[in-house]
Amino acid sequence: MTTSISEYFEKDHDRLDDLFKNFQHWKHSDYRRAKEFFVAFKFGLQRHIVWEEEILFPLFEKKTGMQFGPTYVMRNEHKEIAAHLESIHKKVQKADPSSDREEQKLLEVLGAHNQKEEAILYPAIDRNLTPEELETVYAAIQNIPEERYLVCCQNA
Repeated sequence: MTTSISEYFEKDHDRLDDLFKNFQHWKHSDYRRAKEFFVAFKFGLQRHIVWEEEILFPLFEKKTGMQFGPTYVMRNEHKEIAAHLESIHKKVQKADPSSDREEQKLLEVLGAHNQKEEAILYPAIDRNLTPEELETVYAAIQNIPEERYLVCCQNA
């Protein structure tokens, strides 16, 4: 795989955004369908966070020597994102479509967070990776067991 980190992770952001928009679209008319979109979104977002925290952030910190730079802020934002995600998840478990407030809070944090990643973190990683390191990143992503995504963020 030779796709840049920016391209790969931004594409995943877009995919997750589409899943969430579909959840919002369907939650008042077909909750079962909406729930399927939410489950895919939640699983995908948790997976994305694991990719970043276990692979990208340590790599960025190693390459730049910055332990308390953007990745420190982004880890804290991941905790906030996880809390909002869980508040929506609790309503989804009850088939309660009244999650507009929780969704707004999630989208506010997530939108700003994704912008920082796309403007700062991903390009910095792309500038500092060799092609071999890039391949190692993608291999590491593929080798993270699914169980890690399922438990990510639950107790944040």
